[in-house]
Amino acid sequence: MPIENNQADGLQLIVPNLHRRYSGVTATNRMVAPKLAKLFRAAWLGSHAPDGIARMTFADLLPLWRRQTPLIWHARRNDEMIVGVVLRALGWPFKLVFTSAAQRHHTWLTRWLVRRMDAIIATSALSASYLKRESTVVMHGVDIDRYAPPVDRAAAFAESGLPGRYAIGCFGRVRAQKGSDVFVDAMCKLLPRYPDFTAVIVGAVVPEQQGFANELKRRIEAAGLQSRIIITGELAIEEVERWYQRLTIYAFTSRNEGFGLTLIEAMAAGAALVASRAGAAEYVVEEGVTGVLTPPDNVDALVNALEPLMRDPQAAAAMGERARARVVEKFSLDAEANGIAAVYRALA
Repeated sequence: MPIENNQADGLQLIVPNLHRRYSGVTATNRMVAPKLAKLFRAAWLGSHAPDGIARMTFADLLPLWRRQTPLIWHARRNDEMIVGVVLRALGWPFKLVFTSAAQRHHTWLTRWLVRRMDAIIATSALSASYLKRESTVVMHGVDIDRYAPPVDRAAAFAESGLPGRYAIGCFGRVRAQKGSDVFVDAMCKLLPRYPDFTAVIVGAVVPEQQGFANELKRRIEAAGLQSRIIITGELAIEEVERWYQRLTIYAFTSRNEGFGLTLIEAMAAGAALVASRAGAAEYVVEEGVTGVLTPPDNVDALVNALEPLMRDPQAAAAMGERARARVVEKFSLDAEANGIAAVYRALA
C-alpha cells in the first residue's frame, strides 16, 4: 500500500524503521503502527512494513520539504533519531519523538540525540530513570486477539507431534543475553522428573551465536534429552503465535532486556509465567498471581520457581488465565496506541 500524493498532503505521522534485521524493536513497532494509523494519517518508512499502514520511500519525503504543517517523526533507534535531526535541520517540518526501552546508562551520542527530541516516551519507569529528562511512560501492548489462548491447549500441543502432554517454552534469539543457557540447564534438571513435559526454544540462531548454540546442543545431548528440548530455529510469525498456544508454562530468562515483549505475548496466550527480573517484568507480573519472578542468571532459582507449576499443571493453567486477564486489562495494543497518541496530540 504505497503512499499516494493526496495522502502526503495530509500526512501527520512517519514511522521509520531503518533497521534491516528483524528485531524486538521492529516487532513492537510493527504491532502498534497499524493502530496509530487508525488515529492519524500515517506512513511507514523502511523495511518490514506491516499491513494496515501506508508505505513510503525516501523519495516520498521530497514533497514534504518546507511544508507548513508539522509532521511527527517517531524514532526508536539512534539511526532514526539521527535521520530525523538531520532532515529537520535541512527544512523538513518534523516534531521528533523517541521511544526508549533501554535500562542502562546511554552513550554520549544517545544523550545528545535525546536532548534534541521534542518528546520522549519510555516503555517503563526504570527506562525513564536513565533518560535524564522528562518523559512519558507508555508500556508496550500486544494484540490480544492475535495472541489468544487456544480453544483446546492439549490439542494444540498434540499437533506439534512432540512427546508428553505439556510444553514449557522460552522464546527469542538463542544467545546469552536471552538466558537460553539458563533455560537449558534448568530443563536438564527438571525434565527427567516430569516426563509429561517437553521444552521448546523458539528463536533464530544467528551466525555469530552458532558456537553458543552448539554448546547448548552438547549439554542437551549429554543429558539424553534431544527429543525433549527442541530448538526450532527461526519461524514465521504465524507459527510463533501457534507455539505460544501450545505452552502451559513460559520461562522468561533474559539476563537483561529493554522491555521483553515475549512476557506479554505469552501471558496473552494464557501461559503461566516464570520471569527473571529483567526488562519490564517487575511492572508486568503480579508476583504469585499472574507469574513468579526470579533473579536473572540463576538456574537454581528458575528450577525452584518452575517445579511447582510443572508438578501441578492445573495450577499453571489457572495462573495462565489470570495472566491473560491482566494483559487484556493493562497491556493491549489499544492502550499503547492511545498512550502514544496522547504524546502526539500534546505536540500538536
